[in-house]
Amino acid sequence: MYIYNVTINIENTIHDTWLQWMKEKHIPAMLDTGKFSKALMTKVHVEEEMGGITYSVQYTTDSKATLEKYYTEDAPTLRAQSKPFEGKFVAFRTELEVICEQ
Repeated sequence: MYIYNVTINIENTIHDTWLQWMKEKHIPAMLDTGKFSKALMTKVHVEEEMGGITYSVQYTTDSKATLEKYYTEDAPTLRAQSKPFEGKFVAFRTELEVICEQ
């Protein structure tokens, strides 16, 4: 099992609109690709020098191969949908391989 983690810092000025978009549009669209079985959105309790509010969204997928298919088939389109928020956020992505779950 793999987790595709996206950590995002969003500016306060656009936060509420972005959060609503994430919950109502973007996360459902990610799940609608059929490549992720679930999503978990968490608020990161950290004070960034640049300000803003930080979130982590973790999308669970069955394999590295499925994640690679997401990158080639879906990622460009879904990432382009964040255009209304361009310049108001920074994001970085990490891949996590689940070793054990207890």
